[in-house]
Amino acid sequence: MSNNGTNIVQSNGHIIEIKDLVKRFPMGDDEITVLKGISFDVENGEFLTIVGPSGNGKSTLLNMITGIDRPSEGEVIVTGRQVNRMSENKLAEWRGDHVGIIFQFFQMLPSLSLLQNVILPMDFARKYSPREREERAMNLLERVGLADQVNKLPGQVSGGQQQRAAIARALANDPALIVADEPTGNLDTRTTDDVFRLFNDLVEQGKTLLMVTHDKELARQVPRVVEIIDGNITRDEFVGGADWIGF
Repeated sequence: MSNNGTNIVQSNGHIIEIKDLVKRFPMGDDEITVLKGISFDVENGEFLTIVGPSGNGKSTLLNMITGIDRPSEGEVIVTGRQVNRMSENKLAEWRGDHVGIIFQFFQMLPSLSLLQNVILPMDFARKYSPREREERAMNLLERVGLADQVNKLPGQVSGGQQQRAAIARALANDPALIVADEPTGNLDTRTTDDVFRLFNDLVEQGKTLLMVTHDKELARQVPRVVEIIDGNITRDEFVGGADWIGF
């Protein structure tokens, strides 16, 4: 069941397996249960979105999947690893190799250029030679339409350009899974459309993409929608244009 402490398991073709996941947080002398025993699988190459009202456990679920937080009960298996049983060091190593994370507020280091921000994950993971890292970062920034902005600081470009750079950074180590938490929440409609096209391109190229969004129109364009309300999965459907999405 384990291999060098990484807890590798047979994933049956699923890139994500969530089994009876519970997450509780202390609240004063009591506790609040944010996720209430949810289960679902995600196949390699899927594009799905998680929707639902604010405060109902969506971002908490992403934190469990990426190993940023740990469940109170249940299993989280991602890329064949039992994420909830890994040490912090193993988690950091695994995340750097297998998961790209895109945040709502970009999380770019302000003192580094866009190029340096994209190189950083490769430095941390010690992947590629220094020359290859720079070449790869340049290619990724060109891929997201930022070839002419690579030497600018994040504060010198627009929010949309920062998010494009964040997508390039998420792809730096060629992860199988891309996780995006409200990736268009601070973008205008045109930039949102551009980012969504980039996501579709990634899925067509074989990446798995898991996105949390409050954008109903965006959610309706994603092939699979998982709805979480009050810590439970209330719908899990392959929809495309579903008019029930009303969070």
